[in-house]
Amino acid sequence: MSKYLLDKFLYTVDRDPDLVERYRADAAGTVTWWEEEFANKLLNCTTTEKSTWLAFTDEERRALRDHDHVALFQLGAHPFLTLTLFIAMFERDHGPLEYQKAYGKAMEHLRLPYPDIAT
Repeated sequence: MSKYLLDKFLYTVDRDPDLVERYRADAAGTVTWWEEEFANKLLNCTTTEKSTWLAFTDEERRALRDHDHVALFQLGAHPFLTLTLFIAMFERDHGPLEYQKAYGKAMEHLRLPYPDIAT
């Protein structure tokens, strides 16, 4: 499991409006494509330098493909990264603050200690 890779996915997708729409419309395809093309590239690096060992676990892939923010949090993804990305994808389908309240309600069963989200 790689909290870094989960957070990198959430961060990079959230910062590109085209990727947000692609992820919203085709989560499974976007996750597969992103993992093949970007998982091993260095973040914010303009060279072709890259690593070779980063990959999502099956559980991480499932959570990303299902847009399951609760599972992503339990896997260690930073909640602010999931919240900002998921607001960009789903807030338009709800009234004012409805999505944010539903996001919080879905996580209210979680108790301390939370997963470590240190960066």
